[in-house]
Amino acid sequence: MDTNGLVHFYYGNGKGKTTAALGLALRAAGCGMSVVLVQFLKDWGSGELQALALLENVTIIRGKLSGGAFVHEMSELEKAETKAMHDENLKKALNLNSAGQCDMLVLDEAAEAYRLGLLDPQLFEGLIDNKPKSLELVITGHFKNARLLERADYVTQMVKHKHPYDANIAARRGIEY
Repeated sequence: MDTNGLVHFYYGNGKGKTTAALGLALRAAGCGMSVVLVQFLKDWGSGELQALALLENVTIIRGKLSGGAFVHEMSELEKAETKAMHDENLKKALNLNSAGQCDMLVLDEAAEAYRLGLLDPQLFEGLIDNKPKSLELVITGHFKNARLLERADYVTQMVKHKHPYDANIAARRGIEY
């Protein structure tokens, strides 16, 4: 791998943030890179996770959210438990990077977890501000993040113009998850 890793930030209200990040992870894994994927605010299964789990050079780190599937449904205790899990998962990923077992780190919905107070600000900001030189870092979230907009080498905004959900069409396995 080239020794100069860059930062990617995919954000917006449109479909495709996770799809783009995991497509890049698949490309990297196919080229022999070690990929670590940490998912925040998600604990349901999806087709892409099943496929990536088959690859020996991809590590997936996630956990069970405490309480409801949505943050606004969680009690303060459930939010604290979810934050602790997210912090621990990010630390695990950073330890893998320190051990030379991570060329690409994908932090799916990390910007959103950070915005909602469900990810340690010092840990997240420290990673962005002091990213190891060789690490390729990919972060997704719904909203702009000034630090990421400034530090990222790639910034892509996904804009929703139309979505089947607006017409009461439920998420479909293999397409939306």
